[in-house]
Amino acid sequence: MLIDQGNPCERGVNRMTSEKTHVQVTVSRNGPYLVVGDIPLAKQTIVADGEGGSENWKEGPPIDHAPSYALCRCGKSQTKPFCDGSHKKNGFDGAETASRQPYLEQAQALNGPVHALTDVENLCAFARFCDPNGQVWNQVAETDDPQVRAAFIRQVNRCPSGRLVAWDRATGEPIEHELPVSIGLIEDPVEACSGPLWLRGGIPVISADGFKYEVRNRVTLCRCGQSKNKPFCDGAHAAVHFRDD
Repeated sequence: MLIDQGNPCERGVNRMTSEKTHVQVTVSRNGPYLVVGDIPLAKQTIVADGEGGSENWKEGPPIDHAPSYALCRCGKSQTKPFCDGSHKKNGFDGAETASRQPYLEQAQALNGPVHALTDVENLCAFARFCDPNGQVWNQVAETDDPQVRAAFIRQVNRCPSGRLVAWDRATGEPIEHELPVSIGLIEDPVEACSGPLWLRGGIPVISADGFKYEVRNRVTLCRCGQSKNKPFCDGAHAAVHFRDD
């Protein structure tokens, strides 16, 4: 269990939340995600190691789309990932229930000798990059070991939801790998299911009532329609065996 040791990372907030201009995703009321800014779209598949642990990402070919497009979030469209109006027929309740507090106000922190780890558990998208090599919550205590430190930083940065963030304790800066401004459609062969939308590179998300969620480098939005933390993913796609085909 993480122990809340306060916010170790005040100086690094801007790097974690840098916003890209002219792109945006808006959550429509009980309807789809409205995407503007000609944001690239492609499948992102979790690649497992020999033991079934999440190891890497494999990007698929670009998916054709208009400069502005609507992505299904009820999970019932027959033209996934795009909306076909099914939310109107099935009475989809897309009410947003996620916290509107900034990430660091929600996070628990765990300090290691060289790096710290912050964690907001209710953002977990169940991609499981945290698990290999003894789990990142244990690795952080050994970040003075170069081999452990490399695995820790790699695994934390491959967490698509941004639940986990690694920090350099000497500088107070987040260790965020640069990501292209793009949207990924997560596929999880180990769980035999399709996962959330992976917003990468600082894409703003606007709620149905106009609230602007904190802009972050890594965010996952529910597209199975079953999350209890809408608009964000909570891993429900694995429990319901969601498929986008």
